[in-house]
Amino acid sequence: MQRLTGIGVSPGVVSGRAVVLMQRAQVLRYRVAPERIADELARLDQSRLRSRQQLQDIRARIGRRRGPELAALFDAQLLMLDDPMLVPRAEGLVRDTLVNAEWAVQQVFDEFSAIFDEIADPYLRERKGDVADLVGRLKMNLRQDVSSPRDLLSALEEASVLIADELTPSLVAQVDWTKVRGFATDAGSRTYHTAILARSLEVPAVVGLHCAVDRIQPGQMVVIDGTENAIIIDPDAKTLALAERASTDHRPARHGEGDRRRPAATADGVRITLDANIEFADDLAHARYAGAEGIGLYRSEFLLTSHRALPTEDQQYEIYRRMLEGMAPGTVTVRTFDVDEDQMARRSTDPTLGGSWISEEERGSRQGLRGLRLSLTRPELFRTQLRALLRAARHGSLRIMFPFVSGVEQVRSARQLVSEAAADLQARGIVVPHVPIGVMIEIPAAAYTADLFAREVDFFTIGTNDLIQYCLAVDRADERVSRLYEPLHPAILRVILTVRRAATRARIPVSLCGEMASDPALLTLLVGLGLTEFSMTPGAIGVAKQVLSELRSDDLRALARRVLRLPTVDEIEQELLAALGRYSIR
Repeated sequence: MQRLTGIGVSPGVVSGRAVVLMQRAQVLRYRVAPERIADELARLDQSRLRSRQQLQDIRARIGRRRGPELAALFDAQLLMLDDPMLVPRAEGLVRDTLVNAEWAVQQVFDEFSAIFDEIADPYLRERKGDVADLVGRLKMNLRQDVSSPRDLLSALEEASVLIADELTPSLVAQVDWTKVRGFATDAGSRTYHTAILARSLEVPAVVGLHCAVDRIQPGQMVVIDGTENAIIIDPDAKTLALAERASTDHRPARHGEGDRRRPAATADGVRITLDANIEFADDLAHARYAGAEGIGLYRSEFLLTSHRALPTEDQQYEIYRRMLEGMAPGTVTVRTFDVDEDQMARRSTDPTLGGSWISEEERGSRQGLRGLRLSLTRPELFRTQLRALLRAARHGSLRIMFPFVSGVEQVRSARQLVSEAAADLQARGIVVPHVPIGVMIEIPAAAYTADLFAREVDFFTIGTNDLIQYCLAVDRADERVSRLYEPLHPAILRVILTVRRAATRARIPVSLCGEMASDPALLTLLVGLGLTEFSMTPGAIGVAKQVLSELRSDDLRALARRVLRLPTVDEIEQELLAALGRYSIR
């Protein structure tokens, strides 16, 4: 029995088998039941096959563009896929230690890293980067079989506790807490959002442990004691019995159908609209089950990942129609294709299509020809999507949203193409209903001219992920500066307020989507800034409703006024923590 002391942020005692989450390595480590090992090995084999096909495609594409010499750089990774020290070694770990494939692959990479670090030859030492690239690809392809952390964690067959190096609020909001009884994290600073969520959910939690993920193996029995600021690894029978008796008082009840369907509102009755973000039409059922009132963001570009060529007008129409009928009477907001020119690299001989999908991992900056800018250079491609959308609009409540807009002239050009698409349909005898047209405010130029955009469109959606990145000049994928990606930066809060005020003056609706909306603590501050419409990952909706129902809108407005006077992120965080601690979330 071993005891680790940390900071208890939510009281109570629970016990369970450990699920270990390495956020920094982007891998979850958990115990796999013996009868499911064959399925886990099949997932790993499918990942290997996908990775091989992707590398062969990349090699061929580079060979066509840059010649065989550069293409040969990928031969090493293809050979590594057959090396018995990589995938077969990971398969052995899955079988022998009953761990999930993601963790086994990560463990193999750690072993490789130790070997490469000891090599004196600089050239050979640099080959560690090839291994890292390949391992990242294998892990990416393993994730294709798991749609979300919530889905993965909900598949656990026994009561568990979550042990993590760090735990984001957006993940906390998606966990099925009827399966996961409590959590503990190594990180102990800058985790106030997660701590507030734990208290709101009445989930025992301890943070600031520093070494828990290194000392705890998946499947080990762990007791989390949020009252005594400690966790106990491999507890004895007496300690475990005491924890089990205490656990029954800290298991959140499942939300009933009435709770899920209950509209979101603050404690003093201010109505809040919570919609869902989805990537695929099949996600619609999950959004409805979670209690979403509508679809605030359908990322239509994901249609490109499931077709060898751009879907035809009829194919797109059927997808949009099913979505609108399935979400009725709620509104579905479809974002037109948000891709860049690299993602549309040559797959087809049709010059209007451009070609195949390139994943995030294979491309560089997205600041160039992207979103509406790209659509306007491919008018036939754009008209095809617009015709499909306008045809589908008869089957429900549709809104069309243009992404990555930086100037009013782009909106005017796009609206002209909408009119042309409507005229094409009317010439075919198809009645086209009125469809609201909006823009995504995610570029600083659009945010600071929001009053001008408001005259041209029917609604705004603030896309916080890109807006933060471009406002702060921070690439979230660059570890050297990713810590500067701060949603609570004073500039970000002021930009959001500017856009909200412009929409209010023009009397058009404004919603906010992105990671900020999925963080319930930040959500409360956004309500204080005057926003009442949000779109988030479906798993975050239930917790958002619960948190909002415990807070008064006048308290949140007062909090926002205080926060807007503060000059640093640290001071804003401290004020938010203190305020939410004083209010109803405890």
